[in-house]
Amino acid sequence: MKKIALAAGVLLAASYSASSMADSKDSQYVSDWWHQSVNVVGSYHTRFGPQLNNDVYLEYEAFAKHEWFDFYGYVDVPKFFGVGNTPDRGIWDKGSPLFMEIEPRFSIDKLTGADLSFGPFKEWYFANNYIYDMGRNDSSRQSTWYMGLGTDIDTGLPMSLSMNIYAKYQWQNYGAANQNSWDGYRFKVKYFVPLTQLWGGNLNYIGFTNFDFGSDLGKDDFTVNGRQARTSNSIASSHILALNYDHWHYSVVARYFHNGGQWQDGVDIGTPQGPIKSTGWGYYLVVGYNF
Repeated sequence: MKKIALAAGVLLAASYSASSMADSKDSQYVSDWWHQSVNVVGSYHTRFGPQLNNDVYLEYEAFAKHEWFDFYGYVDVPKFFGVGNTPDRGIWDKGSPLFMEIEPRFSIDKLTGADLSFGPFKEWYFANNYIYDMGRNDSSRQSTWYMGLGTDIDTGLPMSLSMNIYAKYQWQNYGAANQNSWDGYRFKVKYFVPLTQLWGGNLNYIGFTNFDFGSDLGKDDFTVNGRQARTSNSIASSHILALNYDHWHYSVVARYFHNGGQWQDGVDIGTPQGPIKSTGWGYYLVVGYNF
């Protein structure tokens, strides 16, 4: 069961805080281009699986933008602090010991030496999004690779905007019917808006939305009382207020799920929490240290 997939991926506050470090090249950080943080993340009512999930976990996060290489990624240790609700399991109680997501992009412009910009499109990338849940066995393991085309967009405003479109290859997927196949697409949009200085730090708004569509899971997976338990599309849209300092950062996140994890909202598959609640809001609190 997907428990915390992409949960920390939405927490781009650390990434954008790190980008300011790149300009300073301050020796107080380990690297002037590879920026990293350790975070404590608390999640409430995440909806990537058929049951609402709460967890408090440890995370390593990294961000880089160097010449032709653009990168964001994180590694989570689920339920590291032993805190979560009944369906939540992690490293210490026979749940997944590790969950990771990486988003490497490779600049086509810089690698080819060609200026491919036109209109508002500043730069083009070969874009990737890889997700891996180590799990304890095949039924609790995921391995997904999205690959496609990305771009950075000049809005003419004091904000940054990027978009990526991917095709998805699904290896393991918690035993679902779409394993080991090409199955659907994802459109990803990210934006960052600096708001104001607050309490000696920088307050920013970050948005991050995944639109998943075109999957066969909604027709190929199992049914309950004549209703499909899975869907062919889903949306996860995150809205983040981040307060960033040189080393510390704090984030409050509200994330809206529609058919989270491609589970059909309202179908009763016999879980202790009753019918699936895959549509609605989940929340995160984050405290992290940049180094």
